[in-house]
Amino acid sequence: MAARWWRRALRGLCGAALFLSQLSVLSGRAGSLMTTKLSQPQSTLAKSLTSTSTNAPYFKALESTEIPPYVTNCPSNGLCSRLPPDCMTCNTNYSCVYGKTATFDCKVKPHVHCVDENNLEQENFTINMTCQFCWQLATSDYVCTNSTNCMTVSCPRQRYNATCTVRDHIHCLGNRVFPKMLYCNWTGGYKWSTALALSITLGGFGADRFYLGQWREGLGKLFSFGGLGIWTLIDVLLIGVGYVGPADGSLYI
Repeated sequence: MAARWWRRALRGLCGAALFLSQLSVLSGRAGSLMTTKLSQPQSTLAKSLTSTSTNAPYFKALESTEIPPYVTNCPSNGLCSRLPPDCMTCNTNYSCVYGKTATFDCKVKPHVHCVDENNLEQENFTINMTCQFCWQLATSDYVCTNSTNCMTVSCPRQRYNATCTVRDHIHCLGNRVFPKMLYCNWTGGYKWSTALALSITLGGFGADRFYLGQWREGLGKLFSFGGLGIWTLIDVLLIGVGYVGPADGSLYI
């Protein structure tokens, strides 16, 4: 009986020890989870506060010191009415009549400084300009790109797509950069007088064709003695009226 009682007592002690060990393990895990969950928001919040405090002054400094690129083209302390169009913003005058002079209310852009006739700084002013769109200006009021890939001596005369930009001192309505179809007008440096003189004097030997860069026709005239004179006379007429031009397709000078 005593042996049985000792066995039951040992079993009870072992069960109690096992229960206490499991309880301590579970409590340790729960504590670690709680500390992890609580530490993560704090670290995230600390990071966000740190990034905000370090980055905010940097962006404010950029906004305060950054200068727009158009300022380099705007003269400082000059007359407001003589500023380039890129330095001002004007309201559209819907009552203006096409082709007539109209008054437009304008305001200088940020970081631009100008004065009036009394040398007093101002922001709002008026300008007078012709009521017309930029693409309707005279050819002398804008600059266009040139093309050397088109033939100037052709029938009908060829055109090319050009990009035109209005000059700085010209005011107009609409876009200041616009496309336009223009006639080919480039030159390679060939003189019409020189080509005609060679055709009259040495045309029988193909000198005129060689000068214009037409080597095959020049060799044909050379070995046929100017087509027995007939080809020479025809070339004199064709070069004289400008029908035969340089081989590169450019204009005479």
